[in-house]
Amino acid sequence: MLDLSGVPATRWRVAARVAALHLGVSALIATAIAVIVAKVWFPYPFGELAGGLRLLWMIVTVDVVCGPALMLLLYSPSKTRRALAVDITLIVGLQAAALGYGAHTLAQARPLALVFEVDRFRVVSYADIPAASLPAAPAWVNPWSLGSPRVLAIRRAASLDEKISSISASLAGVEPSVQPDWWQNYALAHPDVQARARPVEDLRKAYPQKSSLINQAAGESAQHPERGEVEDFNLLLWLPLVGRRSLDWIVFLDPQTYRIRGYMQLDGFV
Repeated sequence: MLDLSGVPATRWRVAARVAALHLGVSALIATAIAVIVAKVWFPYPFGELAGGLRLLWMIVTVDVVCGPALMLLLYSPSKTRRALAVDITLIVGLQAAALGYGAHTLAQARPLALVFEVDRFRVVSYADIPAASLPAAPAWVNPWSLGSPRVLAIRRAASLDEKISSISASLAGVEPSVQPDWWQNYALAHPDVQARARPVEDLRKAYPQKSSLINQAAGESAQHPERGEVEDFNLLLWLPLVGRRSLDWIVFLDPQTYRIRGYMQLDGFV
């Protein structure tokens, strides 16, 4: 165990004030980053669905705690200015490196697209896209962009060989939805969405004990309709929503425009 009994009380008081100042600055920076990440990169429900919020709080906590803790241990008014400058530079450098690595990890994991495939929507992040498929990706496929996730669909196979190749890739864990050369405009898939989407009543039948929660989530989703969309939540449709870290979410869809109106954490494979 580290013996600190010989450290003068004055040194601890000065170090504690400096560490407290460092903590305040670190907390302000971390809060600003957390707001951007939670509101722009991982808006509801993607923070939970893609694991972004858990990763964010882990990064922020480690960064905010470690920097001031190191400052408390290393700072001493008896050190020369040069020695203090070296210590502070090292501490800030370590914090910046940790924060940079965390930001890079979050950027790779943030959702870029919601892709309709067959009978579900899939959340696609930059990290999900195979490196070999990136050259075919549109310009907006950028982990550092600030845009919201795009809603897309996958196209049909253009040939038998392409279909066989797609099946082989799927068996290897690479679905067409994570390959940009398979993406197409979501509107082109509306007939398929219509054929696969199910009414809210099916959810209530599958989960009778959660009827009130389903009604609440559907009711919130039905708010703020756009032109031509329904206001009655009982008319909404739904489909499963899956991601790398989750299989137990659904999307609520408008029966007229097929726009995603809302989300709910519920296993849609019933």
